[in-house]
Amino acid sequence: MKIKQILLAATATALLSTSAFASSQADYDSAVAAATAELKAANKAGNEWRDSGKLLKKAAAAAKKGDLAKATKLAKAAQFQGKIAQQQAAEQAQAGNPAYLYD
Repeated sequence: MKIKQILLAATATALLSTSAFASSQADYDSAVAAATAELKAANKAGNEWRDSGKLLKKAAAAAKKGDLAKATKLAKAAQFQGKIAQQQAAEQAQAGNPAYLYD
């Protein structure tokens, strides 16, 4: 439960700390590249989160509509999820299954 609270707080902080100023195409492209790299690393670690890819698709749709600020924000959120997914995979790599599954 505590991990969920930490992740929620970290996500909220990341989303709220993004710039309120309009983003440029270069900002968006950079955010997408970074998010894609983080998601590939999370996938390689075996723990890509379910909605991370959806965030990138929403970012692309927002960029297509010309809302680069929203698109950049969504791409940065996907990047953050990729980083946290990697951290989660590392922390839980040796967690194993509960003993009752083996009885």
